[in-house]
Amino acid sequence: MSANKSNKPQSKVIAVNRKARHNYFIEDTIEAGLVLEGWEAKSLRAGRAQLTESYVTIRNGEAWLIGAHLSPLHTASSHVKADPSRSRKLLLHRLQLDRLIGAVERKGYTLVPLDLHWHKGRAKLEFGLAKGKKQHDKRAASKDRDWQRQKARILKQ
Repeated sequence: MSANKSNKPQSKVIAVNRKARHNYFIEDTIEAGLVLEGWEAKSLRAGRAQLTESYVTIRNGEAWLIGAHLSPLHTASSHVKADPSRSRKLLLHRLQLDRLIGAVERKGYTLVPLDLHWHKGRAKLEFGLAKGKKQHDKRAASKDRDWQRQKARILKQ
């Protein structure tokens, strides 16, 4: 019997885009696989990934992760020219792609990477179908977060 009693498979977070939830209203989240080269998988295992300036776009009926930075390990790829910020294809079902294309083109949504994690030994990207926040929305969210923190402090005493 394993020590983990839940039926949920284990997943380990590699990188998180913390600014995404600050700058966008996330309406829906989608998990997609990534097409990676060998050196990229090794650098992900070492935790050398960054999603801060990245975004997801749809070109020719396929989803692509653009701007994610995966730093190559010096020992992993000596014979391959590593491009740390190349575009990486996302693996999605056709129905998911069609739904995303409709939302992005007709409804004005954008696709924002939220986190990169391991799921059953495979690298997965969780991205969100999002609408941008205005400045006053960000201020209101910050004010609400501060009030919740202050309320918890008061109730604790």
